[in-house]
Amino acid sequence: MNPPDHLSALALSVQLGGRPVLRDVSCRLQRGWTAIVGPNGAGKSTLLRTLAGLLPPQGGRVEWNQQPLLGLPPRERARRIAWLAQSSAVTGELTARETVQLGRLAHLGLFAAPTAADDAAVDAAMRATECEAWGARRLQALSGGERQRVLLARALATGAPTLLLDEPTTHLDPPHQVALALLMRRLAATHTLVSVLHDLTLALRADRVLVLRNGTLQADGVPGDPALHAALEASFDHAIHIETTRNGRPVALPRLDD
Repeated sequence: MNPPDHLSALALSVQLGGRPVLRDVSCRLQRGWTAIVGPNGAGKSTLLRTLAGLLPPQGGRVEWNQQPLLGLPPRERARRIAWLAQSSAVTGELTARETVQLGRLAHLGLFAAPTAADDAAVDAAMRATECEAWGARRLQALSGGERQRVLLARALATGAPTLLLDEPTTHLDPPHQVALALLMRRLAATHTLVSVLHDLTLALRADRVLVLRNGTLQADGVPGDPALHAALEASFDHAIHIETTRNGRPVALPRLDD
């Protein structure tokens, strides 16, 4: 059996506008759900964009299965890594289903007609994200939460083994946040799933948590690790504290005492 695919950051340093945003960040990502957390400006989205090959690092490199990621042809990269941005640029004139079909472009090219396999991949992605009911509606007619689920379906429709999701719960109400968390748990069994999250309690349901602050990696551990909890509290200047519930799950709570 072949080993699982993996994506590695090796001593990444990234600058934006001449300002250091990531400093010497290294991690190896493979099958399972990894959550990236940290305060505003920590470099979370920059790390995800660099892992997707959308930002060239000034130092270090990203590798896919020990190959330089930026050495892969763009179409091949798109088959291996699916990316969901915080605010994806899509035209509101497309229907929800047409938007999800864009996820198949890396397989089809621009002009080939979809096959039965492509249609099945689109159907499965829309079913998983519970957006098939409005497949014929245009994006501009959807709410923010509905649109977010369509964009997530587009990422799933690629069939890529690695999913990089930047704030996937944006615009989702609590029931759909729960549904998305359950979906990410299911996908983690077969995918390398990496999500930037602001909801720390949701992040602590992942298999692994990376904590960034000021562009540096402060901690990398499993949700129950006390050292991870200490790093989380320190990275947020002790405005939160981590408690363990009676069922043994850690939760992040605001520290409201004076």
